[in-house]
Amino acid sequence: MIDPKPATPAPAAGSNTGSNAGSKNAGKASGKKRRFGGTEAQIRSALKFYKVLAYLTGGMLLLLCAELIARYGFGKYLFAGGTNAVSGQPFGFGFADAEPQGVLGGVNLSVAVLIVHGWMYVVYLISNFRLWALMRWPFLKLILLALGGVVPFLSFIVEKKFHAEVEAELAANPQAPQRY
Repeated sequence: MIDPKPATPAPAAGSNTGSNAGSKNAGKASGKKRRFGGTEAQIRSALKFYKVLAYLTGGMLLLLCAELIARYGFGKYLFAGGTNAVSGQPFGFGFADAEPQGVLGGVNLSVAVLIVHGWMYVVYLISNFRLWALMRWPFLKLILLALGGVVPFLSFIVEKKFHAEVEAELAANPQAPQRY
């Protein structure tokens, strides 16, 4: 049954005048019910997908930062295999000069880190959008989630914060995700 809305504004959050005060709308001044964009199972699935990608993207971003420091700070690329350009000896795995090219015929792992992080960030953005849409959060939260993949260490901090927030909202509003 639909609850009728009063013609007067709702009482302030601190004044518990209603007979229902302290129950499901405690702490909310408007008395508005919380609604989600999916079921609890869908939200938990999106949260797990986001959590995995937050850690993977954060780890790849740290590798990317280390690679950029090696490249621009020391002029070195990370190579696997190939031949040492100076001595002609086989090159296994490690850093080699960027200019002039230190390894011939090897796999440039520095470029691989760039490509993998780029595509992983795209999938991370998809996981952000999925979680954001199911939780029906404001647009600013989507921006904060997206920044987690480009600011070093931020993905770990943001993931912990939003994971706790999703769990708290699901626990505080058990009736909200029941759509079907």
